[in-house]
Parts: sequence; C-alpha cells; structure tokens
Amino acid sequence: MIVGIGLDITEIQRIEHAFLKRATFAARVLTSAERDIFEKLKGTRQVEFLAGRYAAKEAFSKAYGTGIGKLGFHDLEILPNAKGKPIVTKSPFDGNVFLSITHTDAIAAAQVILETN
Repeated sequence: MIVGIGLDITEIQRIEHAFLKRATFAARVLTSAERDIFEKLKGTRQVEFLAGRYAAKEAFSKAYGTGIGKLGFHDLEILPNAKGKPIVTKSPFDGNVFLSITHTDAIAAAQVILETN
C-alpha cells in the first residue's frame, strides 16, 4: 500500500550559489559515500548531482511526512545501483522506496513513493 508521495523541484542555480558560498554545503547535504561520487564529477555535472540529491532528500522527507527539519540529510543516502539508477540505500522507512530524479539546465526534480510491504 502506498503510504507517502513526495515531490521536490529545486533551482540548480540556487544550489550552485549555496555550494560556492559555503564550503560546507555539500558535506551538509551528502553522506560520505555520496561525496565520493560527487568529488569525481566535474563542472556542471557536479552541481546537477548535488541538486538532484538535495531534491531527492527533500522529496523523501515530504513523502515520509516530517519535512527535512525533523529528518536530517544524513539520515538518507542515495547511491546508484548496478545499472546507475539512483536508489535509497539508507532511510528510516521500513518498506519499499521508489525514487526518480531528473534535471534540466535550470532545475532538478525528484519524486519519491513510499510503499509498505
């Protein structure tokens, strides 16, 4: 049974500005495993990755019903599976988590569906 749906749309320029302004921004949003991937990326792709993970974690927090204030960015981890699809590998939810991340030049968006077994 579906118990939560969350959607977030984030302006990539806003995330880029936060990243350039505060050296700790990426570390605040990304887990160490996510940062390992982030640091291997270059230029625009790096900011798209950060914005996508930010949107995904915001979307999860909405689906979960708490918002990001009660659920920290590090409570969630999103890593690629063998095919490269981003999957939630760490979360407080004990069920199925479905995640989709997309972006254009200007925005990153993510949708999360939470389903009980």
